[in-house]
Amino acid sequence: MSTVAETIARPPVIEMLNAAITSARAPDTAVISGINWIVSLDDYWVIGGPTSSGKSNLLVTAAGLQRPLCGVHRLFGRELPSLREPERLHERLRVGMVFEDGARPFPQLTVAENIALPLRYHRDWNDAMIRQRVEEMLDITGLSAFADSAPLDLMRALIPRVGLARALALGPEVLLLDNPLAGLDPRQERWWLDFIASLASGHPSMKGRKMTIVVTCDDLRPWTSQGRQFALLKGKHFLPLGGRDDLKRCNEPLLHDLTAAHSS
Repeated sequence: MSTVAETIARPPVIEMLNAAITSARAPDTAVISGINWIVSLDDYWVIGGPTSSGKSNLLVTAAGLQRPLCGVHRLFGRELPSLREPERLHERLRVGMVFEDGARPFPQLTVAENIALPLRYHRDWNDAMIRQRVEEMLDITGLSAFADSAPLDLMRALIPRVGLARALALGPEVLLLDNPLAGLDPRQERWWLDFIASLASGHPSMKGRKMTIVVTCDDLRPWTSQGRQFALLKGKHFLPLGGRDDLKRCNEPLLHDLTAAHSS
């Protein structure tokens, strides 16, 4: 149980209390119910689940992009429905999200223009400031050589990095990543794991501030030595597992399935 001092030092940034979440396809039907989950400042959560278990819907709701079907959802201690739109947007922009399905770049824009887009919408910056930030994001994600390319001209493994760079451009405090290693070869996986670890420990591009991380996945193996808190999505339920040591003692069959996934 957290002490008062720990709660003050590491306040909750995402809270779901007895929450049920839905999907855009079936907005009146719960995808996951009874969620009691608190993400505190500097946490590093890894949430495993099979295909269609609700991983994407959980992150979209956590980011404040859709409302829960019922229950309480707070971002940085505030319930978004009670806020006026400018305040709601301010809290949402403190959270960055990278979607699984190709990171959703705009195909009519170049890689650099995709990264600049949130800065043009949400920062009162001049062109020089935007250009400098975009160049920094291109550099840290290894995309500098592709700045003027169309996203769809990139090799498939690099397209999610466009979404990552765009999500980081605004300097979020929390980063949500939806199955970021899906379809990647071992070298590309290693790049993502190392880069996310650097964000969690305080990347220079984020002014050295440790970033709170939440990752979903359908294969837990790459994450067991990196994540610090773990949970599963099973049968429309959110199952917290604890930390790394707790994984070794857990007899949940789904955990075994997800740590043996794709093994030969």
